[in-house]
Amino acid sequence: MQEEKLRLEDLLESSNSANDDDRINHVAIIGAGIMGQGIAQTVAGMGLEVTIVEVDSEKLEIAKAQLTESIDREIKRWAMTKSDKKAIFSRIKWATDTNSVKDSEIIIEAVQEDFDLKVSVFKELDRIANPDTIFVSNTSTLSLTKISESISKERSTRVIGMHFLNPVPKIPMVELVKSLHTSNETVLKVKEFASRIGKTPVEVYEYPGFITTRAIVPLINEAMHMLLEGIATAKDIDTALKLGYNFQYGPLEMADSMGLDEVLTWMETLWNTLGEPRYRPNPMIRKLVRERKLGKKTGEGIFKYDEHGNKIN
Repeated sequence: MQEEKLRLEDLLESSNSANDDDRINHVAIIGAGIMGQGIAQTVAGMGLEVTIVEVDSEKLEIAKAQLTESIDREIKRWAMTKSDKKAIFSRIKWATDTNSVKDSEIIIEAVQEDFDLKVSVFKELDRIANPDTIFVSNTSTLSLTKISESISKERSTRVIGMHFLNPVPKIPMVELVKSLHTSNETVLKVKEFASRIGKTPVEVYEYPGFITTRAIVPLINEAMHMLLEGIATAKDIDTALKLGYNFQYGPLEMADSMGLDEVLTWMETLWNTLGEPRYRPNPMIRKLVRERKLGKKTGEGIFKYDEHGNKIN
């Protein structure tokens, strides 16, 4: 009896060790924009090593400065400490060479919402990455199946979507998007990874816009139509929806935070793909994007913002 107990304990210990060995410990991120920075902060904040890649050193320096400023604002609000900041930056490696990510267990693509660009990134990664590496796209509207079919058939089973929402460190969920080729093993491993970095994984069938983008785009579009038609001011529209439906932010400020150019891309993709009027971009967002008034990141969109991204009333 004692011998059977010892054997059982050995098996459990062996199983736990295997699970530990199978866990993702090093993450690579392609793209050091706002989403890439947010994902890097979240992952590094949970104790994992991160390599973040951009096309040149100038963009990397801009990303470092933006991430530093973002965390410093949290420190001033007592939401983080200087020790947290030091720990996060100690786990992030900044690089311009894609080859530096070839040994990562998971690579997250966080470039612009452009199909051809994402495909080119995946093809390059397919060429250099280890055979077992999981490829993740942070796409919000594009087809994971089509993206995965641009690379080798063997690799396509390890392609999955993780649609993070901005600001990544503060949003406690992530959409997991399975393509037609994604294996169950990949889904399980990425679900464990999502939980490990503090996100509740929500499984979504591949469809344009998934859950969150598909739901928020009509709301933003309708709020902009109300503003355009003079029904109320931007401030009052947001106030009514915040207080009336217990939203943290109104849809207009939310659009500014996401980036109006990004929101316009979502609208155009959903409109072209689904052909439903509720996704057709209204004239206001087209005008603002044309004028490069993109929201918080440019200091002006529907609202105006100071240099720290605080809304100016």
